[in-house]
Amino acid sequence: MNGTALLLATAALLVPLSAAKADTLVTNVRGVQVASDGTLDRFTGLLLDDGGKVKQVLRGEQLKLPGGTSVVDGGGRTLLPGLIDAHGHVMGLGQALTRLDVTGTKSVAELQQRLRDYAAKNPDLPWITGRGWNQEMWPGKRFPTAADLDAAVPDRPVWLERVDGHASVANSAALKAAGVTAATKAPAGGKIERDKAGRPTGLFVDAATALIDGKVPPAPPAQQEAALLAAQALLLENGLTAVGDMGTSAEDWLAMRRLYDGARLQVRIMAYGGGIENLLAVAGTEPTPWLYGDRLRMGGVKLYSDGALGSRGAWLKQPYADAPTRGLALLTPQELRRQAGIAAAGGFQLAVHAIGDAANAMVLDSYEALGSAQGDKRWRVEHAQVVDTADLKRFAAGKVIPSMQPVHQTSDRTMAEARLGPKRLDGAYAWQTLDKSGARLALGSDFPVEHPNPFHGLAAAISRQGLDDQPTGGWRPWERMTFAQALGGFTRDAAWAGFAETKVGSLEPGKWADFILVDRDVAAVTPNELARTQVLQTWIAGKKAWERTATPGVGQAR
Repeated sequence: MNGTALLLATAALLVPLSAAKADTLVTNVRGVQVASDGTLDRFTGLLLDDGGKVKQVLRGEQLKLPGGTSVVDGGGRTLLPGLIDAHGHVMGLGQALTRLDVTGTKSVAELQQRLRDYAAKNPDLPWITGRGWNQEMWPGKRFPTAADLDAAVPDRPVWLERVDGHASVANSAALKAAGVTAATKAPAGGKIERDKAGRPTGLFVDAATALIDGKVPPAPPAQQEAALLAAQALLLENGLTAVGDMGTSAEDWLAMRRLYDGARLQVRIMAYGGGIENLLAVAGTEPTPWLYGDRLRMGGVKLYSDGALGSRGAWLKQPYADAPTRGLALLTPQELRRQAGIAAAGGFQLAVHAIGDAANAMVLDSYEALGSAQGDKRWRVEHAQVVDTADLKRFAAGKVIPSMQPVHQTSDRTMAEARLGPKRLDGAYAWQTLDKSGARLALGSDFPVEHPNPFHGLAAAISRQGLDDQPTGGWRPWERMTFAQALGGFTRDAAWAGFAETKVGSLEPGKWADFILVDRDVAAVTPNELARTQVLQTWIAGKKAWERTATPGVGQAR
């Protein structure tokens, strides 16, 4: 190939380059990304340097390259920057993939059958743990109980987490192992569900789950590593090259370090310590540097101000429309400000979970008091699902990032209508309103609460419809995002929200060559087709990390 002109497109311009021997030319692609001005940017190829970074973005040029240049023919496929999930739980995803999965069960009976089957296949497990149930999908919508689990597995502890991670149910053996009785009091920010006689039913909400969590045997290092690798495989398969890991524990961090040390983890992780204790245990007095070629960094802390709508733990200004409660505040305003202040004093980024309108107001109040608008702090509100309309403009005014998950809207819309009633929906999942106010949104999925597939999120963002194309015309369709806004939320804006914008989020000279090849032009298809996009290859730092094989739905790490 020495001296051979490589035709990338019909263009008259010939640009001679002095390429390093190990440079790589990615050609014959339909590139799509979001430019710095928020518009869609089309390109035809990439020139990568020998270190795995972008050297040049090509737009139809003919390049005369020396011998030794590697050439990757994209086959006319669409190429996108590696997608970024701004809010997920990497270890949680891996655990969900390696433990009992009751996601999608349509009844208590179906949950019980999955539990029986899993117990039979795993007779030596001292505890059975799992996640994914959602009573909103069951007839009657009642929460499960210890008696329900006892009917399937009475002889060893069972502990199953709700799909949103904010409630769990235990069987009688687990209650006994944890020493929970009618006399046990719920901790602040938590609830123990009780029957009419005052006895625990087995359901624990938010902070009360710690009563059982603390008795579950910890996973040994080999299981932790296996979970992380399982999570990485699914992320790469879905075109995710970087994630914001919300709630990294010190044990999670050590498992990640072990795998990165052995070059077994490739996905980039922007870690947020799970509370002040984990933050200080990992990072000490300041954010860690980027490690492993910009693949791992702990730069912030994740705190919780309330629970979730599904378990009625989201903290509201007024009572729920379908129950006489306002939900749960997991921190007082004073405690939130104290913990946030500790992290802020060390230069850490703040990321606080807030779903209900009262919780969002409390977080915004704390941020304002701590000076969120001063300098370039990029403090975040995770979820910002239900916001008082009077508080929507406070995000932009305080330079606060709404870190939002489009698939939550499509999953939760009927439940949100029941929980909130019609008068509080104006500030619910208000993506376009927040964007127009001047706030910069970062988008994600909250995996494993939702599937990590970012194309589901992109489709939901531009349609306000689920995978079933319902409701017709979209739910509160004036809050739909444009495709450029949505793609930016999963790339450039998600990188910026994690202080990674100089490294990833777009394909520009000097940034890492993280990109994916997909099977359709995602900027020119319907939302239904967008949601069903298939990733063909995932590249990180100029190297192929994953490729789909000939068998549908199957791929392999490289």
